[in-house]
Amino acid sequence: MDFLRLLTRLGMVAVMLVLLAARPALADNHSVATHAPACHTATGLKTGLDAMRPRGGWTCDDSGWRSDVPAVWLRFEAASWQNGELPRHFFSRTARFKSITFHAIDTDGAVRSLKLTEADGQPFAAGPVFQLPLPKITPETTTLIARIEAPHSVPLLTEARVTRDPGLADWSPIDMMLLAFVAGMLVLPLLFDISFYVVLRERFVVLHAAMVTAMMTYVLTAGGLAAAFVTLPVAVMAVVGPLAWAIGVGISALFLANFLERAAQSWTMRQITITTGWFTMIVPGFFALQLDAAQRFDDVGYFITFMPAIIVISAAVIEAMARGSRSARFLAIAWAPIIIASVERLLRGLGSHVGPSSHDQMLYVAVGIEVVVISLAIADRFLALRRERDAALTEAKMLEQISARDSLTGLMNRRAIEARFDELLKQGFDTFALVDLDRFKTINDVHGHQVGDAALIACASAIRASGDRDAVAVRLGGEEFVVLLRGPRPLERAEALRQAIPMRIAKEVPGLDMPVTASMGVVMLADADASKMVFAEFYARADALMYEAKASGRNRLCYERLTVFRSAPEGRRVEEEQAA
Repeated sequence: MDFLRLLTRLGMVAVMLVLLAARPALADNHSVATHAPACHTATGLKTGLDAMRPRGGWTCDDSGWRSDVPAVWLRFEAASWQNGELPRHFFSRTARFKSITFHAIDTDGAVRSLKLTEADGQPFAAGPVFQLPLPKITPETTTLIARIEAPHSVPLLTEARVTRDPGLADWSPIDMMLLAFVAGMLVLPLLFDISFYVVLRERFVVLHAAMVTAMMTYVLTAGGLAAAFVTLPVAVMAVVGPLAWAIGVGISALFLANFLERAAQSWTMRQITITTGWFTMIVPGFFALQLDAAQRFDDVGYFITFMPAIIVISAAVIEAMARGSRSARFLAIAWAPIIIASVERLLRGLGSHVGPSSHDQMLYVAVGIEVVVISLAIADRFLALRRERDAALTEAKMLEQISARDSLTGLMNRRAIEARFDELLKQGFDTFALVDLDRFKTINDVHGHQVGDAALIACASAIRASGDRDAVAVRLGGEEFVVLLRGPRPLERAEALRQAIPMRIAKEVPGLDMPVTASMGVVMLADADASKMVFAEFYARADALMYEAKASGRNRLCYERLTVFRSAPEGRRVEEEQAA
């Protein structure tokens, strides 16, 4: 019941995340307080401010954004803030860059410049953003120009804004609460995985835990939530988020290959999926580092090299669904939102369209949905594996019983008693009684083997019907049986069993023209726990006694009592007492 309640709660969380993701877009209450660049352009490093003052050469729409250039210039016009307060801060998406130089140009041509480096940036909890101070902006300021040297991200350029109050930058408190909710919910599946791994030592559980950890790191850093708890440099925040995403997506591919049922993937698709997982962790992971030497191509390279993962994971899930995989249906539900959101983020990162960083909320919510739904999938798989394991254990027990039981009488067979003999000796079964039906070959020859089998079954029933809990009955083969006894009066109990056999056979096997008696050889050991005798030795002694009983006229018992002396100076000393 606790397990079902946990599944129910996870399902409710998934529904809540869907509702949050589908909520109507909030009105942009920051549109008045934040100001976007009016124009942009790209140049080489030697181009100075004087060359940028003319209106010509600027692109004043949302086309032509590039990050694979030495420098990008952004132009902010005073007309955008004439009816508002003068801006004091610059903020944009957290990404690596070498430096940003601001030029505030007044009506009279005066210029106030301020050059800041990546180390001067301050990430803060208002989305995946950082801020920098601006040079003094006055009512006479007509233009603010920002020169960004060696940018590593197109969104760093397209999402750049200036504002008076950085507290109004980009994401609202509700958006950050949603992000915190998603991050918090990722903890539950992680604990879920740890609990599952205790009872289900499957690799895919470990991979899912690693995937959840990577996604949690991504949400905290790429979403800017980590800035509310710890102060990290822009370079760290800019690298850890994309790197965690690359690792998480790569592990997702490995998880997929290990999680699907054996028949759900072809060998070729499985190998492609595993290879794609390692490729995604290594290649996009390298571009995520945003090294200076890779500035010209790392932004495009990062997003382009994610395409194989999107294509292969989608193809693998589709193939598995076509093969009737139940697990693949869960994965399709979990990964469809995240694939859609990832494609939108990929296209935005490549500059195909411009959008605010708040669009990333779709990706973060999709991550929450994905992790929760896959946790449900693991729970479902856990139940399936447990059913398979229980069925296998039941089958194994049945096979063990079949291999340990005599098929005719249902008694334990010789193989089973030899395997357990030492244990039974330690448990006090110190009397070994060997039973053999007298003249059994005559029964088979005169009445046929079917009657002979009936006599054997009746013999076993007689031994079993005694109800002696301190007796273990075994059929060795043919007409030979063994009864191990413990407790008081073993000789009298063995004799009672022997005498019950003819009466039982006469009752259950009619038509026999003579009584079927039994001879018995009994070996009693005074101290079974101290004995080093093995089954074969007991059997040999009991067999000799049984033949002595037959030689004395059959239908009788012959026994011997063995005593083991612990203090014997030379090996084991045995005192024998025989009676017939």
